Amino acid sequence: MLEMNGVDYAYPGGIPALSAVDMAIKPGEKVAIVGANGAGKTTLLSILNGTIRPDHGAVRLDGAAIRYDRAGLRGLRQAVGLVLQDPDDQLFAASVFEDVSFGPVNLGLAQPEIRARVEASLLAMGIGDLGDRPTHMLSFGQKKRVAIAGIIAMRPRYLLLDEPSAGLDPMGVSQLMASLQRISADGTAIVLATHDMYTAYAWADRILIFGDGRIACAGDPELVFSDRALLARLQLEPPLIWEAARALRQAGLVNGALKMPRDREGLLAEIKLAADMAAALAG
Repeated sequence: MLEMNGVDYAYPGGIPALSAVDMAIKPGEKVAIVGANGAGKTTLLSILNGTIRPDHGAVRLDGAAIRYDRAGLRGLRQAVGLVLQDPDDQLFAASVFEDVSFGPVNLGLAQPEIRARVEASLLAMGIGDLGDRPTHMLSFGQKKRVAIAGIIAMRPRYLLLDEPSAGLDPMGVSQLMASLQRISADGTAIVLATHDMYTAYAWADRILIFGDGRIACAGDPELVFSDRALLARLQLEPPLIWEAARALRQAGLVNGALKMPRDREGLLAEIKLAADMAAALAG
């Protein structure tokens, strides 16, 4: 398990960023951390990855507090990979293959294993044909996929992503989330920080609502958006799919015991069900 226990952190100048944060990520779990821009989500991920050291409290991996010496951070980053919001901050090699192979090379792996990991990572991200492509000739969405491939080639148990859908068109978001779903199915825990409420709701097993430097609310995606006063205070709105499904239930047009739809197709199916019911009653 990857945990934060009582973590405080302040930016230079004493500006508070995190305050007494407690959280835990289970192996294989899909977690979305949602919050307004500037809420501190990036700082939270950077502390989990060891890039930033907290002022107080501890980050623990499998029960042991992480060490901030060279060996400790090396071990942590093999287990906990971080993908930044801007892929240009991570890509530096001339070709896609070289870039994705950087981590495995630094692990001291044999060439056959390096090649196998790179090819598997590219395939997992749906870019198996881009290995020889110069990195400067990639689209923004391709760069994001390559940046993620470079991290998963290290075979982390926990994959942290900062605003992965930012800058992508709807098709790009859909393709990226499908790739992350495949990675998750292989047992990797994935944590994404985002202000994209729709993506968080459609994808996550658990949602943490972050604001004022704290985890303000956490739980099942179907329930976590119920506190409208909290969302308003944190300058957030629930996803439209959730609001529409909730309205159908409150109007008695859909059985309240049914699971809430998590995507567009599920909502459209519920609307059709409600329309059919209304037509039957009218007839």
